[in-house]
Amino acid sequence: MSILVKFFVAPDDASAARVLQTGPGRAFESLSFGNFDPEEAVVEWEHLLVGASFEELIEAGEPRVIAGQDDEGCVVFAISARLSAALAHADRSRLRAVATSWAQLRMEDGESIDTEIADAVVLDLADLAGSARRQSQRIYCWVA
Repeated sequence: MSILVKFFVAPDDASAARVLQTGPGRAFESLSFGNFDPEEAVVEWEHLLVGASFEELIEAGEPRVIAGQDDEGCVVFAISARLSAALAHADRSRLRAVATSWAQLRMEDGESIDTEIADAVVLDLADLAGSARRQSQRIYCWVA
């Protein structure tokens, strides 16, 4: 699996959608990762942090795609306000527990994510969520 994943902060859907072809670059505060399915991950993180079931989240249209196609080329999707708030407000020990549980879920599905990498992803994303909230902006994800 080779996927480029960039979580980024933007003021609104229209601004975020403009990065579809090129990624957020330097125009937006961002984090770069790779080799995991971010659409599945955000649903799992919201489930682990907030307690919503996978079915509820999928039925609610999470994550909400704002540009591109899910099955072809690049895509930009929005992180739910509820997940963003949960990430921003969770303490480090809770975030580490979520990261460990996420790595375990991935392992159960035959995917290997090292717990140190899972920690880094979740903790860094929580920091980005805090930054977005301080700026009254949202978190988006660009995937290529």
